Amino acid sequence: MTELQAPFDRYRDHVRPEWIDGNGHMNVGYYLVVFDYATDEFLSWVGLDARHRREHRVTTFCLEAHVSYHREVRSADPLRFTTLLLGHDAKRLHYVHAMYHATGGHLAATNELMSLHVSEATRRGAPMAPEILERLARVQKAHDALPRPPQVGRTIGLTAPPTTHR
Repeated sequence: MTELQAPFDRYRDHVRPEWIDGNGHMNVGYYLVVFDYATDEFLSWVGLDARHRREHRVTTFCLEAHVSYHREVRSADPLRFTTLLLGHDAKRLHYVHAMYHATGGHLAATNELMSLHVSEATRRGAPMAPEILERLARVQKAHDALPRPPQVGRTIGLTAPPTTHR
């Protein structure tokens, strides 16, 4: 982690033709694919890169993921991703990605995630290395100064109470 970005703003991609569905826009399943690529970039930036994972025999598992869709993206659209670290402890990371149309600038989608740091030997949660926790503490301090996106912590449901059927 050579520079401290708040929010992290490095990952770029584009909507690939094979990601397009019958509606002519990116299929919902591919949002998770491209958000996963953004996760890989973010985790590498905080020190959980391929070398660290290989040397320490650790990885991360996703515990929970929430996607909100704001505006469609279509084939070949350029994408820009930002990531905000919302919280962490010795074994978990809570973060949110925002996907923007890279030239139009509008928010296309968000992805809030909880990831677990895992020992490959036990396949159970395991504490992160001290140097990773130190980096995360520095990132957390910088990211805590930023406003939380309104999509964070949302639940799904209808706003009106359900109607009673007789």
